[in-house]
Amino acid sequence: MSARGRSGDDTQQQVWEAAVRLFAAQGFHGTGIRELADAAQLSPATLYHYMGTKQDLLFSIMRTCLDRLVLAAERVAADAAQPQAVIASLVHVHVLTHALHRDETTVVDNELGVLDAERRATVVQIRDRYEEFWRRAVADGCERGAFAVPDQRFARMAVLEMCSGVAKWYSPEGEEDLDAIATAHAQLALQLLGVPAPRLAATALPEAADVHGLVEEIWHIQLPSMRARTPR
Repeated sequence: MSARGRSGDDTQQQVWEAAVRLFAAQGFHGTGIRELADAAQLSPATLYHYMGTKQDLLFSIMRTCLDRLVLAAERVAADAAQPQAVIASLVHVHVLTHALHRDETTVVDNELGVLDAERRATVVQIRDRYEEFWRRAVADGCERGAFAVPDQRFARMAVLEMCSGVAKWYSPEGEEDLDAIATAHAQLALQLLGVPAPRLAATALPEAADVHGLVEEIWHIQLPSMRARTPR
């Protein structure tokens, strides 16, 4: 379909999806303007109208992805009173979004160094805002005696790395249900933060439906139906 046959929003989305797909697969420098225009079914001249420069487009992708995570973390922190609940909800959201948006995750994680200094500083600032919610939850849990870790910074980094890693191996065709994966990661995160087994068993984890509603609202997507699986 030509750009003339689409609305502006549809064309913008087409450009976004093409850029995310190509940047994730080939890298920013490995993706040419002509290739990007062909993937978005636009002429190069029309492409520039919707994306500005290629660097503008990359910055927009990174900023939008991280802004969504920040908004989700704000909502989680406002709704959950206990640090265990905050961490469990943050983990559930992080796992779902990274599993379902693998290409976006790859772009945000791998292409930061491509941005110019000003844009890179902005992206790092947003990323730090997101991680601050995790830092506060871990610190709060340690102050209340709910968590016990030798180093809060390394514990936070380990939990985030574990959750982000789902994007590297999750497949919707796999044997494991995504909500079950998120729940298992929430339990592992709480164990890593020093919650003993008896207390962990009594900890109420977030309702999947609540997390789904939050993710669908912020990411403007319809989550796939999570099907029950028989444990192996």
